[in-house]
Amino acid sequence: MVRQFSPWKVLTRRKNLQADGSEGDTKLNRVLGLWDLTALGVGSTLGAGVYVLAGQIAKDQAGPSVMLSFAIAALASLLAGVCYAEFGARVPKAGSAYVYSYVCIGEFVAFVIGWNLILEYVIGTASVCRGISLYLDSLLNDTLKNTFAEVAPMNVSFLGSYFDFLAFGLVVVFGVALAFGVETSTMANNFVTCLNIFILGFVIIAGAIKADYSNWTVDPSTVSANSTIGEGGFFPFGFEGTLRGAATCFFGFVGFDCIATTGEEVRNPRKNIPKSILLSLLIIFLCYFGVSTVLTLMLPYYIQDVNAPLPYAFEYVGWPVAMWIVTVGGLVGLLASLFGALFPLPRVMYSMAQDGLLFKFLGKVSPRFRVPVTGSIVAALFTAAIAGLFDLSQLVSLLSIGTLLAYSVVAISIMLLRYMDYCEVDENPGQREVRASETTSLTSSSERFTFGSVCTQLFNVHRVREPNAISSRIVGVLSTLFCVIALGVGVLIMQAHPLIASKEVWALTLLAVLVLLMFLVILLICLQPREARRRLFRVPFVPIVPAISIFINIYLMLQLDSWTWIRFGVWMIVGLSIYFFYGLPNSYREMKRQRAGWQKLKYSECL
Repeated sequence: MVRQFSPWKVLTRRKNLQADGSEGDTKLNRVLGLWDLTALGVGSTLGAGVYVLAGQIAKDQAGPSVMLSFAIAALASLLAGVCYAEFGARVPKAGSAYVYSYVCIGEFVAFVIGWNLILEYVIGTASVCRGISLYLDSLLNDTLKNTFAEVAPMNVSFLGSYFDFLAFGLVVVFGVALAFGVETSTMANNFVTCLNIFILGFVIIAGAIKADYSNWTVDPSTVSANSTIGEGGFFPFGFEGTLRGAATCFFGFVGFDCIATTGEEVRNPRKNIPKSILLSLLIIFLCYFGVSTVLTLMLPYYIQDVNAPLPYAFEYVGWPVAMWIVTVGGLVGLLASLFGALFPLPRVMYSMAQDGLLFKFLGKVSPRFRVPVTGSIVAALFTAAIAGLFDLSQLVSLLSIGTLLAYSVVAISIMLLRYMDYCEVDENPGQREVRASETTSLTSSSERFTFGSVCTQLFNVHRVREPNAISSRIVGVLSTLFCVIALGVGVLIMQAHPLIASKEVWALTLLAVLVLLMFLVILLICLQPREARRRLFRVPFVPIVPAISIFINIYLMLQLDSWTWIRFGVWMIVGLSIYFFYGLPNSYREMKRQRAGWQKLKYSECL
C-alpha cells in the first residue's frame, strides 16, 4: 500500500544536490565561456541607467559624494554577488534563485521565488523595449508616438495611450533570435557590451580632461538661492544624503544575477560562474565610479540635468561631438540590457517546467538547437504583449520586489546550506530512496527532539563538529528569527527615524534591544557545527555576510510604496492559483511514484 503524504510534506520537499557538486547531465548546449557570462552580466546591468543615474543622485541626494554612494552600493551588491557565486558553483543548474531555494528551503518557497523571477524579467524586458522606443522617438521628434497613436490608439485607463509596435517587435525579434541561436546571439551581445564599455571609457577619459576640482568645494554663499545646494562642499547633504544615494545606487547594480540562470549552458560552470559574477560586478563598479567622478568634476552638482546629465555636461564644457557619442552610447546600453533581461526568462520557465511546477511544454528542449524553443517563444510573445500594451512607468518598481526577494532568499539559503545535515554518502541507494521519500526538513525522525537536547545543541555544549538534524533545525529557526528581527529594525528606523534622531529614550532603547537580539541570533548560529566539505568557491564569514545582505534587502523592500505591494499581491494570487491547481498535484503524484518505487528518486530531504 502506498503511503499517503500530507500537503506539508509536499510543500517542504527539497531538491537533491549531488554529493560531488558536479554539474551532471543537461539537455541544453554548453557553449558559454567566462567572457560570454561576464558580458551578459555587464550588459544587462549597464543599460541607460549608467548615463542617467549619477546625475540624478548627485543633484538631489549626495552631491560630489555620489562616487562614495556607488562604492557603498557596490559593497552591498557584492554581498549578494558572493552568495550567488557560491551557489553557481554548487548548483550549476538553470533557474538561479529558484533552484537554490528549492535545494535549501523547499518547493513552495522555490515556486514563489521562481514566479517572482518571471515577473522581474518580463517587466525588465518590457521596460527596456519601451525605453528604446521612447529614446529613438526623442531623436525623431515624436514621429513614432504620433504614428502609433493614429494607427492603434487605446483608450483604456490602465493601458498605454497607444500600442507600441516598435517595443513589441523588438521583443519578438530578440526572443526568436535567442530561441534558435544562443551562440550567435551571445556573440552579438559581446560586441554590443564591448562597444558600450568603450563609450563609457571615452566618457571617463574625456571628462577627466575637462575636470575642475573646484566643483567639489562649492561655497553656498556664491550660488543663487534658487538652486538646491545644501551645505556645499563634498558632502552638501551630509553623509546621510550619501547613504540615501547609496540606496538608490543599489538598484543600478541589479542584473548580474542573470548569470546564475545559465548554469546548464556554461562550460566548466563551477569555475566560470563565480568568476564571471565577481568580474562583472567589478567592471560595473568601475564604470559607475568613473562616470560619477568625472560628471561632478565637469560641472557643479547643483546644475546637473537629471534627464540627460552626460550630454548636458559635455555641452556645458563645449564638446558637442562628445555629446552625440554619449547619446549613441545610451542606445547601445539599452540594446545590451535588452539581451540580458530577455535571456534568463525562458531558462527560469524551463527549470520550473522540468520540475512540474509550470506547464510541461515550456520545458521542452529542441534536439536540434538544444534550447527550450517553445518556452523562449512563449516568453517572448507574452513579454512583447506587455511591452506593447502597457505604460510601464508605474510597474517598474515591481522589478525591485522580485530582485530583492531573490537576493534575500539566496542569502538565507547560503546560511542554511552551510549548517545543513547531509545524508551519509555511503548509504545504500535503495535505503536512501525509501528514507528520503518519507522525510522532509520538518518531519525527520533521525534525531530525538527534546527540550534538553535542543537547549544543549543551541549553545553546542558538547562541541559537536558535524551538523545533525537538531543543529540544522536550530539554524533554520534562528535564520527565520533573524529575518523577523531585521524586519522590525527596518520598520522602526523608517517610522521612528525623527524620534531616534532626536534621541527619544524609548525609541533608542527599542532599537538597541532589537540590534542586540540580532547579534545574539548571529552568535548562536556561529556556535552550530558547519559542513566540512571543501568547495571551489565559498562565501567568507558566514553567517555574517549573508545576514548583512538579508538586512539590506529587507530594508530596501520596506522603502517601496503600497501600490507596488498591491500589484505584487495580484501577481502572487495568479501564481499561487497555478501552483495549487497544477504544480502541487504534480508534486503529490511524483512523491507517490517515488514511494512506490516506480522511478529513480529526484527529490530528497537530504542534500
